[in-house]
Amino acid sequence: MAAMTMIEKILARAAGKSVVRPGDIVVCKPDIVVGLDLPISTEGAWHRPKKVFDPEKVVLVFDHSIPAPTIQDASGMIEGRRFAREFGLKHFFDVGQHGICHVILAENGLARPGELLVCADSHTCASGALNCAGRGAGLMDTLQAMTKGVIWYPVSPSVRYEFEGTLPMHVSGKDVFFHIAQEFGGHSNTSVEFGGPGLLNLSMSDRRTIATMCAEISAEFALFEYDAITAQYLEGRLDRPAQPVAPDAGADYAEVRRIDLSSLEPYVVMPDAVPNNAKRVSDFHDTVPIQQAFIGSCANGKIEDLRIAADVVRGKKVAPGVRFIVTPGSQAVYLQAIQEGIVETLIKAGAVVTNSTCGACFGGHMGVMAAGENCITASTRNFKGRMGSAEAKIYMGSPATVAASALAGVITDPRRVMH
Repeated sequence: MAAMTMIEKILARAAGKSVVRPGDIVVCKPDIVVGLDLPISTEGAWHRPKKVFDPEKVVLVFDHSIPAPTIQDASGMIEGRRFAREFGLKHFFDVGQHGICHVILAENGLARPGELLVCADSHTCASGALNCAGRGAGLMDTLQAMTKGVIWYPVSPSVRYEFEGTLPMHVSGKDVFFHIAQEFGGHSNTSVEFGGPGLLNLSMSDRRTIATMCAEISAEFALFEYDAITAQYLEGRLDRPAQPVAPDAGADYAEVRRIDLSSLEPYVVMPDAVPNNAKRVSDFHDTVPIQQAFIGSCANGKIEDLRIAADVVRGKKVAPGVRFIVTPGSQAVYLQAIQEGIVETLIKAGAVVTNSTCGACFGGHMGVMAAGENCITASTRNFKGRMGSAEAKIYMGSPATVAASALAGVITDPRRVMH
């Protein structure tokens, strides 16, 4: 049998084929299909389904606008609750059990190794950290997957990243992604796979950040190899044995690129675009004042991210005139942050800790930007108008960089704050 990449193996299995190749178009049976509150609440986006293909494989998560900030959102959630009740969905995460869908899927063992996950949200590639093939699908494609249990994909060529070495202090998975985006630019019509000896030095938190952010370089799928760290994270979460995939020896990659983790520094991405738009944070020299600093989103709302923020600001105060907003990725993360004293540390420093939601990341609520303001964010996206006014500027950094900048009032190097 011809050698295949990890992504090709998952698509082949889901399509009932022995082999697939770049250029093929495959019709697949998804293992999990995920719905969100946002399409249901958006006028004209939700076509009320008359059936679902399997109530155990359809998940509904309220995450973007939670609790409802508008009448339209509240009305959409009534419809979502009716949908979950009518079809007897096994996995429904309503207000109180909610969180950002990609965080919820990981925490609850619904992004399973070797499986295919469908969701309309563009950051569905987050599940790739767990060796699960996820890709943002259009609303109609997601609806078809939800009702008929089928979805089609083009098979794209894959680029492989081989990690070597270990990250230096105060450099994180976010900085790894920024390095890739800066050095290699966009990856349109290309999937990415991650492996190499340095993988064992990358935490699951860093992997989840990198996989999630691959949407920002327009990657199709983003998949990490399964290893002991994956197995440890998933222990006790899965409802069936994992069936991970590994690349075959001799798998055909468009390119293999090596990254020495030990050589990386903290980066900041400049406003309005991600590919080829980063600078080393050491080049800023306190020249960019900020009015808002945000830590949250599917990429960086994990407990590890909140711990970093608390470590940076412990015993210090947020700079006057800066709004430091921290949004946990799920209710479980929020609870753990309370139990560990993280929330108390952040609030004492002058931060606002919100409920778990997408919130400020997509400019929905919990921290909308005004014209003329600068924000440094550890969320996913920085295009004009993403977080509010199109006249606001959005810079992107790691949680450590964001927290350090909140203290300084200007974009600053976390290594200057955390000696």
